[in-house]
Amino acid sequence: MTISFQSILDAETRIGPYKIVTPLLTSDRLNQKLPFDLFVKADCLQRTGSFKFRGACNAVFSLGVSNRPILAYSSGNHAQAVALAARLSGRKATIVMPEDAPLAKIEGTRSYGADVVLYDRYTQSREEIGAKLAKEQSAELIPPYDDERVIAGQGTAGLEITQQLNSLERELDMFFCCCGGGGLMAGTALALSEHFRQAKLYTVEPDGLDDTARSLAAGKRQTNDPSARSICDAIVTPSPGLLTFPILQSKAAGGKVVTDEEALSAMKTAWDYFKLTVEPGGAVALAASLKQEVIASHTGDKRTKGNMDMELALDMLKLAPHLDHAVLFSGDGDFCRLLEEVQGKGVRVTVVSSIKTHMLSDALRRKADEFLELDEIVASIARQ
Repeated sequence: MTISFQSILDAETRIGPYKIVTPLLTSDRLNQKLPFDLFVKADCLQRTGSFKFRGACNAVFSLGVSNRPILAYSSGNHAQAVALAARLSGRKATIVMPEDAPLAKIEGTRSYGADVVLYDRYTQSREEIGAKLAKEQSAELIPPYDDERVIAGQGTAGLEITQQLNSLERELDMFFCCCGGGGLMAGTALALSEHFRQAKLYTVEPDGLDDTARSLAAGKRQTNDPSARSICDAIVTPSPGLLTFPILQSKAAGGKVVTDEEALSAMKTAWDYFKLTVEPGGAVALAASLKQEVIASHTGDKRTKGNMDMELALDMLKLAPHLDHAVLFSGDGDFCRLLEEVQGKGVRVTVVSSIKTHMLSDALRRKADEFLELDEIVASIARQ
C-alpha cells in the first residue's frame, strides 16, 4: 500500500460511521488581537479524547472480518484509541504502556477492555516487548504512527478541515500541527495540500525534543537525547518515523519549537477563548501560532505581543483584590512591575519558568515570592 490522497478518502469511508466530525473553532475576541484569523481544529473532542482514534480505527477496520487479536504500544492516546477500536470490531487488544504514563490514560485503556502491559521507558524497548508479545499471541501490531493505515486515518482530520474552511469560503495560509512521530502531520498534510497548495505547513514540537524540526533542517532523520524531558509527554518520540518522514520532507515548510512554558500558556488560551481543556502536547500547535515570530510575519512589527501582555496584566490587577495567591507562567522581565503592583495588594506570587530558557528574567525570578523550575515539576504534572 502506498499512502496517497485516495488512501485518506478510503479511510474516511471506512471510519466515517465511528468517528466524530470535530469542530473547527474560532474566537472573534482572540482574532481582534491578532493580525490573522485563527482557527483551531478541536480534535480533543474526538472519541477517546484525541485524534489518535482516527488512525487506530482505520487500522483495525482495515483487517476485515478476521478475529486476529490486536497489539499496540503507546504512552496513552494511541493506547486508548486502539483499545476502543478493537472493542468496536469485537477483537481482543493488548497494549504496552510506560509505567509512568498518566494513570488516567492507563485506566482509560483498561476501561475499553484492553489488557495493559507496563514497562520502563528508560531501560526497556517497547518495540522489542511489542514484537515478542505479537509473536506469542499471533497478534496484529498497530504502531502509533509509522503505519500506512494509521497515517491515512489521521488524514481524515485534514479532509474535515478542508471541508470546513471551504464551507466558510476561507483559504488556508499557515497550518501548525502537533508532532511526535509525525503520523498526524503526514496524513493531514497529504489531505490539506490536495486543496490548499500554497499553504505553509509546519510541525510543532517541545523544546529539546524537536527531532522532526532538526531532521527537516538536516535532510535526514535525527534522534532525541534519551535523557531529555518535557511535560508534553503525548508527543515525545525518539525520532521521526521511517514512513512519516519522507512525507514531511515533501509537504512541510519546516518545524517549529515551543517551550513547556509556552505550551502551558497555550493551554490557558485554549480554555479562555475556546473553552477547551487540552493536555500540554495538544497545545503546542496553538502555542506556535501565537509566537511572536509568526505574528510579526503578518504584521511586520512586534506590537501585538505587547497587546496580549497588557491584557494579562490588566486581568491580574483586576483579580488581585480577590486573590491570596497568583501563579504566573512566564519568565518575561516585562512583568516585574506587575509583580510589584500585585504583591503590593497583598497577593503572593509564584513564577513558573525554566532557567534553561533565555526567556527567564533574573529580576522577575528575584521578585517572585516563590520560583518553580519547570523541569522539577514535569514528572508530577505528567502523571496527573
